[in-house]
Amino acid sequence: MQQVRVARTLLSTYYAYMLEYRAELLLWALSNSLPFILMGVWIQAAQGGRFGLSPLDFVRYFLAAFVVRQFNVVWVIWEFEKEVVQGKLSNKLLQPLDPVWHHFASHVAERFARLPFIFVLVGLFFALYPGSFWIPNLIQVLEFAVVVAIAFSLRFLIQYTFALFAFWTERASAIEQFWFLIYLFLSGLVAPLEVFPEHVRQIVLWTPFPYMVHFPSAIIIGLPVSFGKGIAVMFAWGAMFYILNRWLWRKGLKHYSGMGA
Repeated sequence: MQQVRVARTLLSTYYAYMLEYRAELLLWALSNSLPFILMGVWIQAAQGGRFGLSPLDFVRYFLAAFVVRQFNVVWVIWEFEKEVVQGKLSNKLLQPLDPVWHHFASHVAERFARLPFIFVLVGLFFALYPGSFWIPNLIQVLEFAVVVAIAFSLRFLIQYTFALFAFWTERASAIEQFWFLIYLFLSGLVAPLEVFPEHVRQIVLWTPFPYMVHFPSAIIIGLPVSFGKGIAVMFAWGAMFYILNRWLWRKGLKHYSGMGA
């Protein structure tokens, strides 16, 4: 029960904090409009090419990718890096709570604060493209919700693992910037995996990237995917990064305290 009260307190506190920046939240939501830009490119390409997807499929896919992107955006590496460099982590280490839960709660609270803007933007999209409107069935909605939650957790865990390198370097965020370049092309943000060559797609499906954007997007619009395999791959990568994360945390704390911080 104590853990539940702590979680409720953290979420309510950070939710109230996020509501103070509603204008910024709208700008953050709009800043993830890359899928809409690429949608126009792929619609034109689909009219003259053979990609296995119709122009309508591309419209719905990139709308779904936009929504997924709203839920799995993560910035923990920049916050944690600042805490370590400025010595602010020391105060949080005195609390009987792992500092990661402060970051995780702020991210989850931000999702709820951002939710109204997502509904408005999706409604505006359907008003502009009424022919793209569709209603997914209950199974698709439930699978989408589960996968989006896991994808966000995996994205958060990966970036937080990179953030722990801040114990040894002042530019841990450079790791994330390099990782994001790969993520951009292999996650499905730039193009759905259906347009990839078959042998490339089979390799990419064993990496964590497509399960953060393409996998949930394909589920909600009805593209054929292997739900069981996707969940298994996500948990496998999650387990590997969790082990690495805990090892880096223990080593990093020793280094941090050894520096006198």
